[in-house]
Amino acid sequence: MSDLQSKDLKMEQRRVTTVVNEIEKKINKLKLNAGKVSSDVLEIRKEFWEDVTVNMDEPDDMIETAASIKQQAELLSERERTHRHLDKHLNTLSRLKYSPYFGRIDFLENGEEGEDRVYLGIASLMDEQDENFLIYDWRAPISSLYYDYSPGPARYRTPEGMIEGEMNLKRQFIIRASEIKGMFDTGVTIGDEMLQEVLGNNASTQMKSIVATIQREQNEIIRNERAKIMIVQGVAGSGKTSAALQRVAYLLYRYRGTLNSENIMLFSPNPLFNSYVATVLPELGEENMQQSTFQEYLHSRLGKEFNVEDAFAQMEYLLSENDDEKEYKLRVEGIRFKASLEYKNIIDRYAHGLTKRGLIFRDLIFRGDVLISKKEIHDYFYSLEESINIPNRMQLVKEWLLRDLKRKVRQERSRSWVEEEVQFLDKEAFMEAFKKLQEKNQFSENTFDDFEQEQKFLAEMVVKEKFRPLFARVKSLRFIDSPKIYHQLFKKAENMDERLLVDWDQICRKTVKKLKDMEIPYEDATPYVYLQDLIEGRKSKSTIRHIFIDEAQDYSPFQFAFIQKLFPFSKMTLLGDFNQAIFSGATGAETVLSDLNISGETIESFVLTKTYRSTKEIVNFTSALIEGGENIEPFNRTGRKPLVTEIEPDEITRSIIKTIKGFQNDGHRTIAVICRTADESKRAFEALKNEVSLHLIEKGTISYEKGILVIPSYLAKGIEFDAVILYDCSQYKKESERKLFYTVCTRAMHELHMIATSGISPLMEVAPKDTYTHVKPSKC
Repeated sequence: MSDLQSKDLKMEQRRVTTVVNEIEKKINKLKLNAGKVSSDVLEIRKEFWEDVTVNMDEPDDMIETAASIKQQAELLSERERTHRHLDKHLNTLSRLKYSPYFGRIDFLENGEEGEDRVYLGIASLMDEQDENFLIYDWRAPISSLYYDYSPGPARYRTPEGMIEGEMNLKRQFIIRASEIKGMFDTGVTIGDEMLQEVLGNNASTQMKSIVATIQREQNEIIRNERAKIMIVQGVAGSGKTSAALQRVAYLLYRYRGTLNSENIMLFSPNPLFNSYVATVLPELGEENMQQSTFQEYLHSRLGKEFNVEDAFAQMEYLLSENDDEKEYKLRVEGIRFKASLEYKNIIDRYAHGLTKRGLIFRDLIFRGDVLISKKEIHDYFYSLEESINIPNRMQLVKEWLLRDLKRKVRQERSRSWVEEEVQFLDKEAFMEAFKKLQEKNQFSENTFDDFEQEQKFLAEMVVKEKFRPLFARVKSLRFIDSPKIYHQLFKKAENMDERLLVDWDQICRKTVKKLKDMEIPYEDATPYVYLQDLIEGRKSKSTIRHIFIDEAQDYSPFQFAFIQKLFPFSKMTLLGDFNQAIFSGATGAETVLSDLNISGETIESFVLTKTYRSTKEIVNFTSALIEGGENIEPFNRTGRKPLVTEIEPDEITRSIIKTIKGFQNDGHRTIAVICRTADESKRAFEALKNEVSLHLIEKGTISYEKGILVIPSYLAKGIEFDAVILYDCSQYKKESERKLFYTVCTRAMHELHMIATSGISPLMEVAPKDTYTHVKPSKC
């Protein structure tokens, strides 16, 4: 290190110390305030009812009581909100204390005499007088200079317009526990030294913020405010998911006051992934957006009525050995067709025809008798004006049914069964009746001798309680027989253009059988709820303003169309790698733009070809497995070549244990044994669990600890591990599984070891032999 560099380092360390001291002052001050607010909250909760005036004697008194309760509740809510804000600020300051900032730029604006010295961190920090920034938030407009430019002419956009000038210095820091561990002056890209430091670490059970290492192409994605629909095609390990989460943080910062975390929804591939990304936004001082999986949404819609197959069960079927090849091909053909926009168009035509005839309803049954028949409902629906769309007519039917039910409630009060039910009411019911009638002044001289009035009230109470499920059924439109309406689609030949699918009749028979057993295949779930919405109408999710879809390549064209209908006012960010499209019926790179209804919409596409996850050797191997892999650019981090070891089937457990122990000796903390299917995962887990401590990951798993994991191939998507052991790569034989094989191999950061019990996978034949090490069984 030169004298100048040494002098700069000492100067920068002094500044770090000064900033940390200021942070500590703010922390101490905030702790005092937080303690006071916490005491206020406890006191208000304790004294809540003592400070509320309760008087229910007269209407005016009741209004005054309600106002008193509301006032006290608002005071408590305000104090609790203040405490949450202080607690959130304290967490941010604690993170800043450990690592105050990661970058510095010196920028001279055109026409100004003095340059701005800007230090970037995860949040802004002002000096003691609240006059000058000690740290700028990485999302601030001026901070974009750090990610987009090297020293020289530079500019950045602000709400008021473009600011131009000269960047005289760009410096990066690695600061840990308030001490500078590394300092680099760099060019346009974030320096390799910092990336090496980050990428050389062990994998974590949760994704980390990447604000210190955001690359220029990622920054463009993060700060884009123009696109209505943004498509990010990124190779495995390119940081597309990380960039998306930083984009969420940026949007919350940029539109603070008009946008909050409740307005943003992330659809992720599985519950485990939700947990994996759950800490990124809190690290940046933001609340997590809404998170769900598409399967969870489908289950919320259909789970009460059907046994709903999920995408993973469908995947298991496709990966399983199937004795009936004809049956297997038929299912695959059905899956692909029902994922298409052609099938959506068929349902649209079918729904349009239902405006004139064909809707099926359910009888409303009360105490075993038909109260209102399905024919009556059918006739009333089709008596309404045909120009009124189906959902609006359904609302009119609902209102008619509710009126009719209220009339029948009045009629039912005089039935003999009601009198019998009244006799069996408990003491509490009689006391409630007495209290209610007394409040209504319906007893003469406040006595309980008005037997007729009492019996009338109790009868009404009994009948209303018995009718409650019927009212609920009507209000939720469950008088519509949606399963039979969907069945009917497969029975009418005119609904189908035979040129589209020659095996349609056989697919129909299989589908109807499943539906009659109250099972709904995954490929039918989205079309079913889509048709249901065309009939019932469903309010769009207008509060959701931004939708993020991770692993977008695994969504079908039909699912994209449905999501757009569900969130018509939302901007969309689609993240995917079409080389990892592992589900049948998934969207291909060449069709995603045409599948989206983007007429008149601003759409922008970004392609990320540089991968940061895996070593150069692993990338050289995995990129050779797929078409277009030559365009993938590895980060210059070296390691050992992927290893393929051929063994006898009865040696697989011993071989895996030996490999695991070797990885542990090398310091790898997160090791995944990736199996092709869930059944294979269970067998591997049972064989290994008595030899090593490990965890079995299943489709319902929501989190995991560091250590050794056994996981099915399709659940490993989006997650990275220090080392990966591929359990019997010989099983990956079909060309249709090439993308799945590529996906599991690209989970490895540092080591990839493939076990083969019956020769190497034929999918590896396209990879040059010098990209991996092949260990064959020794011959005696």
